[in-house]
Amino acid sequence: MVLDRTRSKRSEIVDLLVPLRRYARSLTRDSLKADDLVHDTMVRALESRANLRPDTNLRTWMMTVLHNVFIDEQRRKRVEARHADVLVQLSEEVAPPAQEGQVRLMQIRKAFESLPEEQRAALHLVTLEGMAYADAAAVLGIPIGTLMSRLGRGRAALRAFEEGNQKGKASSSDDSPERGRAHLRVVGGN
Repeated sequence: MVLDRTRSKRSEIVDLLVPLRRYARSLTRDSLKADDLVHDTMVRALESRANLRPDTNLRTWMMTVLHNVFIDEQRRKRVEARHADVLVQLSEEVAPPAQEGQVRLMQIRKAFESLPEEQRAALHLVTLEGMAYADAAAVLGIPIGTLMSRLGRGRAALRAFEEGNQKGKASSSDDSPERGRAHLRVVGGN
């Protein structure tokens, strides 16, 4: 007897899928969101089935559950939007604009990448990774004197990039290819 009631309830729920989808589509105006809403309704209904009284009209109850799930989702979206607005306002007040930093980083990266590979490798190990000269030379498999030479040439190339940049700033009417490059500060190594 209990098994027959369970089968009966399942078939009633399956029969309600079409009207539930229709109602969900009228609320959401989007078939994918409507399907998600019906799914969430089914999950909530299964979670709440212990509260369902035997004499309850299943269709009315399921439509009510769907409506409540929809309203809950709308409230959650409004709260999230308010929180997002507050976070945006806080970030605008606290954080400086990132564009200049991003442009500067791109210019530094281009200058660094324009160096020959052996100079880039030496500068990377010593300046970015903070390795001692002897360790960097060991990693590259070269004598320490060769490492020092590569570091010197790489730093000189970066200084030349910087000096060309300074000249471009001093004479803005100059049409040299160095004109318009950003300031690059070279930090000496150990």
